[in-house]
Amino acid sequence: MTVTRYATSPPPRDPQGTEPRGPAPRRPPTTRGIPRIVGAVFGIGVVAALTVAVSRPDAGLDGTAAAALIVFVLAVWFWIFTPIDDTYVALGSATALVVMGVIGTEKLFQSLGDETVWLLLAAFVIASGITTSGLALRGAAAVIVGARTPRQLFHLITASLVVTTFAVPATSGRAALALPVFLGLARVLADRRAIVVALSLLFPTVILLSAAASLLGAGAHLVTSQIVETATGTGFDFVRWMILGLPVALVSSHVACEVVLLIFTRREDRREFLTISVRDLEKDSPTPVTGALTAVESRAALLLGAVIVLWCTEPLHGLHPAIVALLGALVATSPRYGSTSLAKALKTVPWTLLLFLAATLTLGTALTSTGAADWLAQGVFGPLGTLGGAAGPVFVLAVIALSLSAHLVIQSRSARSAALVPIVVALAPAVGVDPAAAAFASTAAAGFCHTLTSSAKPVAMFAAIEGSPGFTPAHLLRLSAVLGPVMFAIIAAFAWYVWPALGLPLFLP
Repeated sequence: MTVTRYATSPPPRDPQGTEPRGPAPRRPPTTRGIPRIVGAVFGIGVVAALTVAVSRPDAGLDGTAAAALIVFVLAVWFWIFTPIDDTYVALGSATALVVMGVIGTEKLFQSLGDETVWLLLAAFVIASGITTSGLALRGAAAVIVGARTPRQLFHLITASLVVTTFAVPATSGRAALALPVFLGLARVLADRRAIVVALSLLFPTVILLSAAASLLGAGAHLVTSQIVETATGTGFDFVRWMILGLPVALVSSHVACEVVLLIFTRREDRREFLTISVRDLEKDSPTPVTGALTAVESRAALLLGAVIVLWCTEPLHGLHPAIVALLGALVATSPRYGSTSLAKALKTVPWTLLLFLAATLTLGTALTSTGAADWLAQGVFGPLGTLGGAAGPVFVLAVIALSLSAHLVIQSRSARSAALVPIVVALAPAVGVDPAAAAFASTAAAGFCHTLTSSAKPVAMFAAIEGSPGFTPAHLLRLSAVLGPVMFAIIAAFAWYVWPALGLPLFLP
């Protein structure tokens, strides 16, 4: 009788025991926890040193200022060394300030109703209506199809992205708007890999640098304006920011365009003729980009133009920009005129950004009102006083360099402004520098955040495209190694020569 046995598991690897037995191979040691350990040790050391410093009788800080300073340092440490959400850290810091008695409860909740928060909220609703209408994508496509050479294509894309700064108030939103255009171009130019890689770098680079053109280009701009207004009594309105920011946005964007072209394409690539069809771009577009403007697109264009004109003519009619934005939002979502509903538009609003903005406004106000920012600024930049007349220029150059490199440790643009601008504004008068000019230079320089994929959302969005040749981390490092010094020179030149001619002197009289 034959007995058949069925095995439910594979036989042992070496049933005869002929393979040599030995210790299992050792796994390579991991270093994943080292940055966190270093960050924890650094944070504990800084907080301990700060606690000792503020507790000295001659420190010159009262209890509320010392508490505000400690909360601020802890917030910056959490932004740098932990993966905790930036908004969570900001809200926790603002709440801690209330619990510790540094600020009153009404100050925290008033920041949620600040006009800058409402301005940004309404601007997002308007942008949702414009995006839904297809107007922005149609305009970009109409510009791009006129290109006949790669250099023309790159500069036309740059110019159109600068214009979108006034239509969509967030860099991530503009990146999402431009992504279908890039996908269409990548498909059309699939046989020219160098051009496609350069385009994948061009889009996020210009989106980030051109944000300086508008007060609504980034949440960091509103943070800066509010901190400057708290410290000096006068912030930046829409028109003043545009007059100062649009020139530097245009220059830096087009210079960056040339940098991308020269580094990542060959002369032969730049000389080849281009033929781009509108129908090719239309395949990746949810709305048509050919033909005459539809009624919805025409109404969206009229609304956008009217809102911008009203923002620019505020001294004539006296309507606050937030009220103008609210009126525009109501029109953009109206049943008969608008291209979307209010409920749908509100779903596109980045509420975490608004909460982060409100919390950082509270944190910045606490630093400036208690005198903590002045004390910290003197401690960090105090040695500049020994330089005499050179202290002011050295201070400005140091602020620009620090703002350009801050994205390596603080990924959020608004968080960088919340951390740097109060200190810059506090020390600037002591070295003879106009605080508004120093703050504006710092915020403009903070637009450079191209070194790492995680440094900015637009960079990450264009780096994670499947099925299309894009850039690698090595490409980003090559770009930042050249563009960083170039941006330093551009911001310094504007701070010394251009912005004073436009009404923002660098040095105090």
